Amino acid sequence: MARILIVDDSPSQLMGIRRIVEGLGHEALTAEDGAAGVEAAKRELPDLILMDVVMPNLNGFQATRSITRDPATRHIPVILVTTKDQETDRVWGMRQGARAYLTKPFSETELSETITRAVATEPTPPTAA
Repeated sequence: MARILIVDDSPSQLMGIRRIVEGLGHEALTAEDGAAGVEAAKRELPDLILMDVVMPNLNGFQATRSITRDPATRHIPVILVTTKDQETDRVWGMRQGARAYLTKPFSETELSETITRAVATEPTPPTAA
């Protein structure tokens, strides 16, 4: 069972994604915007982060960059889950450190398979020196 942080400013999206995550047997943590997501990632050190892009305070690209550049959290895979469907958005998201990019609306099967792949290939967290 993985601990998965879901970062999305839409309550209905949070609820729907949480239902899928918990249905797969994982623990779901949530944050309502990018800034709260970065803080939750540092505090909780989840196994995976599902990150929306269009959010207040700190967008998903900025939050992903912050998480993947921080030595304490860079081992956590981030999957961008967004309505932004342009190839330039996908390329930019991957440049920020995302491991995968999933466009909304997605099927439950697509999200399940993406989570399963990410959890199966997650790197080992850094050890204390």
